[in-house]
Amino acid sequence: MTVTVATLGFPRIGPRRELKTAVESYWSSKSDEAALLAVAAELRSKAWAQQRDLGADIIPSNDFSLYDHVLDTTAMVGAVPPVYSWRGGEVGLETYFGMARGAEGDAAHEGCAHGHAHDGAGAPAAEMTKWFDTNYHYLVPEFAADQVFRLASTKAVQEYREAKAQGIETRPVLLGPVSYLLLGKTRGADFEPLSLLPRLLPVYAETLRLLFEAGASWVQLDEPCLVLDLGDTARAAFADAYAALTKRPSPKIMLATYFGSLADNLSTALALPVHGLHVDLVRAPEQLDAVVAGARPDLVLSLGVIDGRNVWAADLNAILDRIEPVVASGRDVVIAPSCSLLHTPIDLDRETDLDPEVRRWLSFAVQKVVELAVLARALNEGRDSVRASLDAASAVIASRRTSPRINSPAVRAPIAASDTSLSRRVSGLEIRRQVQRGKLKLPPYPTTTIGSFPQTPEIRKARADYAKKVIDGAAYEGFLREETARAVRWQEEVGLDVLVHGEFERNDMVQYFSEQLSGFASTKHAWVQSYGSRCVRPPIIYGDVSRPKPMTVEWWRYAQSLTERPVKGMLTGPVTILNWSFVRDDQPRSVTCRQIALAIREEVSDLEKAGAAIIQIDEPALREGLPLRQREWQTYLDWAVECFRIASSGVGNETQIHTHMCYSEFNDIIASIAAMDADVISIETARSQMELLDAFAGFRYPAEIGPGVYDIHSPRVPAVDEMASLLKAAAKRLAVDQLWVNPDCGLKTRKWPEVRLAVENMVAAAKTVRAYA
Repeated sequence: MTVTVATLGFPRIGPRRELKTAVESYWSSKSDEAALLAVAAELRSKAWAQQRDLGADIIPSNDFSLYDHVLDTTAMVGAVPPVYSWRGGEVGLETYFGMARGAEGDAAHEGCAHGHAHDGAGAPAAEMTKWFDTNYHYLVPEFAADQVFRLASTKAVQEYREAKAQGIETRPVLLGPVSYLLLGKTRGADFEPLSLLPRLLPVYAETLRLLFEAGASWVQLDEPCLVLDLGDTARAAFADAYAALTKRPSPKIMLATYFGSLADNLSTALALPVHGLHVDLVRAPEQLDAVVAGARPDLVLSLGVIDGRNVWAADLNAILDRIEPVVASGRDVVIAPSCSLLHTPIDLDRETDLDPEVRRWLSFAVQKVVELAVLARALNEGRDSVRASLDAASAVIASRRTSPRINSPAVRAPIAASDTSLSRRVSGLEIRRQVQRGKLKLPPYPTTTIGSFPQTPEIRKARADYAKKVIDGAAYEGFLREETARAVRWQEEVGLDVLVHGEFERNDMVQYFSEQLSGFASTKHAWVQSYGSRCVRPPIIYGDVSRPKPMTVEWWRYAQSLTERPVKGMLTGPVTILNWSFVRDDQPRSVTCRQIALAIREEVSDLEKAGAAIIQIDEPALREGLPLRQREWQTYLDWAVECFRIASSGVGNETQIHTHMCYSEFNDIIASIAAMDADVISIETARSQMELLDAFAGFRYPAEIGPGVYDIHSPRVPAVDEMASLLKAAAKRLAVDQLWVNPDCGLKTRKWPEVRLAVENMVAAAKTVRAYA
């Protein structure tokens, strides 16, 4: 049989982030719905044609999204929470973006203007959390016990027809019904979301029927939850769901799993009455033999052999060695990336300024499709048909393995010599707390922000002008000093207790550090989607990591010189730098993380020597690195916590160490969070209405906590009373002397008018509850 090439999904944002520009223009009322949809249609059209031209035989549709594919599924099944005042019919953009960003007053209703009045009324944004162990965020579906599902969006059908009109046959992609329910949460009564499956399946069946009638011969149903720890109830739900969905005439189903091994769920997956099964052979190469042995003869096997989550060029000959026997056995085989290419940058060819040696080692989404095409030809016509390409790939692998830029004896020697004392503070938490309170003399419910302030168009323009040499270094630094001074003055005026310098000099909380650490490469155009219109350029860790010189001390020193109030030193933690980078795959991640930790430790020490009384080491990505299988958790948590402690423990008792985490479920790792031994942790809680604090209260978390009192991912500004109510709810769970007051996260992506009003309200809320302290 002929081996074909499939892609499971392609980056949505456009090579120049065209989607971001169009969506944000619509949000700010600078363009209308028609203009936004026109840009979206053009991006889809170009992506389909590009994948076809690169050699993909099976091209996805409905992998595109204006914000989030899980939110698209919520719209498809009509699971809109009542707070958004949806009146039925098709879910339109106002309701859709209302769920994504929050809705102000009547803007929650269909057909209203974009209206962003900041009176504190309206609906908050839906809860957001990490997509498995990636840095992509999805909007969490919310279900009631009396949930009604109905077909409320035919986007999947429309986009299939759109591609077909272009002359491109596609395989529509849907998030599978069981994973959709498992990824959601309940509202009101406590019940099992899977109990809603019989109500949900008719909507899926109707969508499949419409796709079948439109001409779709295959559909891809993503069930990534099959790689998680599942109980008998979930396994039975998969059996029930796919028995029901295959009863009537419908497209053939390619069941897609990714991010790990099916392991003990393999028999469940193989028993489903689907026509194809996709498995991730990058994250779990060991599962291939069991999959092949257990699959029925007519089951199409989609083998995820190219890494959909990292940027390294593939060892094509090694892949062929592994899968040629499967093809030779006569099985119907499709080769594909391990998962959607959503998680990779689009095209390496745009990185013309990247170091040539490092660039040679890389492969982005476009190049990964080319790699698949080479593999398919080798499998169909023999290796000699693509000998030049295979030899070139082998030369790249050899070059990377032997390059002196990869391994540094100067870095490896301290790693080998380090001992456990590096991860211990001088004294325990309670002793440190008394020393710090005596030094800082802060009021009850001390107020602060997480670190960054708005990156305005003026700041972005100055940074661009400096990069283009339109202005020189002195002019750029002068501009940034003015922005910093203005921010410090405003924080004093508004009454914040602990200040930040605003991070105006930083392009990104990870990239800023990666550009100053050895062993990292930075890109100019390698954007990936984090959530909605938020895009990031993850740095690339290609070699051993060290800190050539101080990175933040001078900016902290300048900001502190402007005020008598404490200014926090602001750093990104080693685990987050690791998890938000494309990491070298030639050594354990724990080794790379320890190298980063030692570099950050040096910076912490220099900040303390400069006089910083409070140093914040952000670790928002600690939980997202958690393995998907619980049996592997403790190993990861042990080295991740140790790396944080290495970074933070080289200071005296009087120096207060803060950390920050956002959009995480804390219950199952609360002991490890406590083991980090930070003096203060700030966390996201606004969207959860302080529910996330229950984990800390139940554990009797000993350190101080800043629960976020407003959601910075929405333009909505909560009223003073709303924030005060959240603080009162927090005080019912934790001691008052444990509590700090802060936003959920940094304010980089927001605009100054809403930031000023929100922070003013936050300070007023703190003063309100202090009266009861």
